[in-house]
Order: sequence, then C-alpha cells, then structure tokens
Amino acid sequence: MTEVITESSAVHRGAFKAILPEDIDWQPFAALPSLVRLAVIIGQPSKPEPFTIRVRVPGGVILMAHRHPEDRIYTVISGVFYIGFGEQFDADKLVAYPPGSVIVLPGNTFHFHCAKSGEYIAQVTAIGPLGVEYANPQDDPRHSL
Repeated sequence: MTEVITESSAVHRGAFKAILPEDIDWQPFAALPSLVRLAVIIGQPSKPEPFTIRVRVPGGVILMAHRHPEDRIYTVISGVFYIGFGEQFDADKLVAYPPGSVIVLPGNTFHFHCAKSGEYIAQVTAIGPLGVEYANPQDDPRHSL
C-alpha cells in the first residue's frame, strides 16, 4: 500500500502526494498586488529546496516590473498568461501564452505581467528561496503596508 503524505516535505521523503484543485489553499502574498493569490503546492519557498506554487491573477491586474533571484519554470494552467521583459511596464512588450504553455525564466530577469484578457493561473517551479525585487521600489506592495 502507498503511504499518502500531505505535508510539504513529501518531495524529500519520496512519498506519493496528490493535490486536488479543491484542496488548494489560496492566500494573499505581501509582495504581490492585493487581489493576487498564491498557493504553495509543494515544498517551502522560503527554504533552499525545490518548490511549486500557483499564482492566480484576476482580470485587469498588472504586476509591475520585478525580478526573482531564482530560475523559474512557469506553466500556464488556465487563462492567458501575458509577460513582457524590461525594467518598466510596457503593454506593447506583452506576449500572450495560452493554457499549457511553458515559459523558462532565468533568475534576475526583470519582467512584468498583466491579466489583460481575464483571470489566469500560472504554476511556478523553482529552487528556493523565493525572492521578489521590484525595479521601482514604489511599485512594491510591501512598501504600502
């Protein structure tokens, strides 16, 4: 019989783990706009270990130019994922990726997102610790807390 593990350390224990959509715990994340929700799927993003998160961005929300120290692999789960590159948001630089697309983003690459055509959910896989640095510190939601 296979043991089912539900804690985030399952990846390190070599144990089977299944997460159903209704079990995903969406939470606000201080480094993202207030309407955006993040869910930790596996791992602990604050530690130097593999992790997978999902990010749900409601329609019309813009994530201003920022970067992450870690290399990331994005998989578009639903909606259309728009991403552009540079230190300033520029709607003309947005490129649309439909569900099922995979985007590889090297660490320390300034980029921005926009939920231009409605809500999207993207899954991010990386090796922590997770970090977020905005090109313009005034765009960082943590500065308005």
